Amino acid sequence: MGLLGILLALALLMWLAFRGWSVLLVAPAAALLAAAMSGEPLLAHWTQTFMGGASRFVAHWFPLFLLGGLFGKLMDDSGSITAIARYLTELLGTRRTMLSVVLASAVVTYGGVSVFVAFFVLVPMAQQMFRAADIPRRLMPATICLGAFTFTMSALPGSPSINNAIPMPYFGTTPFAAPGLGIIASIITMAFGMWWLGRAEAIARKAGEGYGGGADAAPVVDETIREHATAAGEFDPAEIRHGKRSEGEPSFVLAILPLIVVIVMNFLMSLVILPRLDFSFLAEKVWGGTTIGAVAGTWSVAIALALGALITVIINYRRLPALRESMDAGANSSVLPVLTVGSLVGFGAVIAAMPAFAGVRDAVLSIRGGPLVSLTAAMNLLAGLTGSASGGMAIALDALGATYLRLAVEQGIDPALLHRVATISSGTLDALPHNGTVLTVLQVSRLTHRESYFDMVMTVVVSVIISLVAIILLGSVFGSF
Repeated sequence: MGLLGILLALALLMWLAFRGWSVLLVAPAAALLAAAMSGEPLLAHWTQTFMGGASRFVAHWFPLFLLGGLFGKLMDDSGSITAIARYLTELLGTRRTMLSVVLASAVVTYGGVSVFVAFFVLVPMAQQMFRAADIPRRLMPATICLGAFTFTMSALPGSPSINNAIPMPYFGTTPFAAPGLGIIASIITMAFGMWWLGRAEAIARKAGEGYGGGADAAPVVDETIREHATAAGEFDPAEIRHGKRSEGEPSFVLAILPLIVVIVMNFLMSLVILPRLDFSFLAEKVWGGTTIGAVAGTWSVAIALALGALITVIINYRRLPALRESMDAGANSSVLPVLTVGSLVGFGAVIAAMPAFAGVRDAVLSIRGGPLVSLTAAMNLLAGLTGSASGGMAIALDALGATYLRLAVEQGIDPALLHRVATISSGTLDALPHNGTVLTVLQVSRLTHRESYFDMVMTVVVSVIISLVAIILLGSVFGSF
């Protein structure tokens, strides 16, 4: 009954979440179902196990959710995202429409802006570019998503995304883990995605298919999509309409400067400054008995995002007509996502506490191919079931992170390789039809799964899987680099 309870709980979580129910309600309900069918004490698992897992996640990651939301909102309201996207699209022109949209998406998201902020700028701009180039509008989501949440989310070293941050405390790594492998994975993902988009455009032109009909309405997100989005990212789309956007735009140099600051400061803090300071006091009980290796990555990203937000305000002070309202909206945007993902982690904590979970754990660890392959399978499965890369990865690492680290030490595998495999693996099957990012970009673009999802699968799922296979092979032969 215990294993059946786990399977039914997962099915209930996935079904209700897909139908737009709040994960804040669904996750504890599904966890209690699993506990009940295992004959475990319900209230104890709710208040001790579930809330223990959820609260640990919130305590550890809320600073990054908060600062990420703040930075993204300030970049949006200052007109900086629009300025960057406009400059890149004008530089490359309509002859390279798809490349310009991919690059614009990649630049702003790699610099620390949430995809859920970027969509509301990138989609209207892509609509203008695709219309001018007479490229089918159904290809817009695949183009934007290739740049916005594939390699910049999980592969490029130094990405300040929450997905690239989650493995750090489990493996003692930094955002720049396995940089060579990450760059190779990014090149493969980008190359395959651009090849597919070029192929799709050529087929469409040969068939005489142009931009297509339908009015380009202002982007909106309804409450159901909002529930999906907050489980998949770190920004509540409802806060987009709060605050006030600037009527003007900064120059491209001023607009991109905060992104450069985030990347450079992240690098300096991770690899230069923090490693040279004495943090031996962290071993004391008052600081949780931790080590600098467990927190350095989080501190580096937090400092980088905080400085990026400060630089954005200083540069654009006159272009932020409602600074307090923009900052409030950015801060508020972090609350629902961190609680939603925390609830998923709480659900995972209850599942991991079930007696039957030992059999599930052993089955995962016994997958042929070693820890890298079994880690890949665990990440893909949980990310696909939850529709959340961050949620699926946090559940898996909370339950099995220590085990994988032990296996890595025993088998001479660099933890940095585990980090990069974990992040890329979580960003594959998370993009199933019920994923919040997929649903949001489709709704903002006013397109449907039937029109656009197949091309999204090719640029967001297949391209990443190919790059994942490549780095597992390279990592197995040459180790981490």
